[in-house]
Amino acid sequence: MMSFYVLIFLACCVLLYFSGEWVVGGLMRMARFLGWREFVVAFFVMAFAASLPNLFIGITSALHKIPQLSFGDVAGNNLVALTIAIALAVLISKKELPAESRTVQTTSIFTIIAALLPLLLILDGKLSRIDGILLIAFFIFYLFWLFSKRERFTKIYDTQKIPIIKEFKLFLKDLGKLILGIMLLIIAAQGIVASAQFFAKSFDITLVLIGVLITGLGSALPEIYFAVASAKRGETWMILGDLMGAVIVPATLVLGIVALIHPIEISDFSPLAIARFFLIISALFFLFFVRTDRKITKKEALFLLSIYLIFVLVEILAG
Repeated sequence: MMSFYVLIFLACCVLLYFSGEWVVGGLMRMARFLGWREFVVAFFVMAFAASLPNLFIGITSALHKIPQLSFGDVAGNNLVALTIAIALAVLISKKELPAESRTVQTTSIFTIIAALLPLLLILDGKLSRIDGILLIAFFIFYLFWLFSKRERFTKIYDTQKIPIIKEFKLFLKDLGKLILGIMLLIIAAQGIVASAQFFAKSFDITLVLIGVLITGLGSALPEIYFAVASAKRGETWMILGDLMGAVIVPATLVLGIVALIHPIEISDFSPLAIARFFLIISALFFLFFVRTDRKITKKEALFLLSIYLIFVLVEILAG
């Protein structure tokens, strides 16, 4: 029975990665075909696409009346996005990660607030439906700010001209990939939630901790893929925008939706204490690096990576 659930979990994580990659890649090319601006793609479309695994895991866990898994998943996802994903992008890229623009600078503040807000709201042991509405309201406020300045939409893609018929065929192919990717995400989410329940009962581990350590890393694979792929192509301007959006969307919209479906109750915070501490530390250092030199250097990337490695080591030793 144990080997069966391990196999199911690993298969669903692989499925999560590939389906997330299809969704991200498909949406990216579709956005270019539709003529959407670089800004919209980097800060909104990509972040939303990369957050779909969190959304499906969240909705599935809420419907199974175990929304604690979603809370741990989002916390783990945010920790990975602020450490591993950024670090790998900087280390693979030939240059530092730029953060000069006002949009990036202001979004970094939104990012930290979004990452810490669920941790504050659940201090009373419950993320209620009212808390869920507050999280969604913060997301809407961020969107309102994001789309309020016209100058953010001035830059468009420098793409080679492709015959319209061929371009439309590629668009339909990407649309098919997008639909298939979303269907596979739903299947993967079901498998991950079911196996997470089994592991929690078998090893007497809380669902929150499984979410932080395992599903959080699995659901963050699409944004890691996107960050690394963008760094290889030299499109470093997109990386911070996507990763900050990939923190904001799950921490506000996803957790807000989950709390509306089923309030999240955590009676014992001790399994979450280490993760909460490291999430706060990584968020503060990320903000410090972005706002001081207006870039993230390779040394800073190694420091962020070390935060995650120390977190995993402490969790293992504490367990």
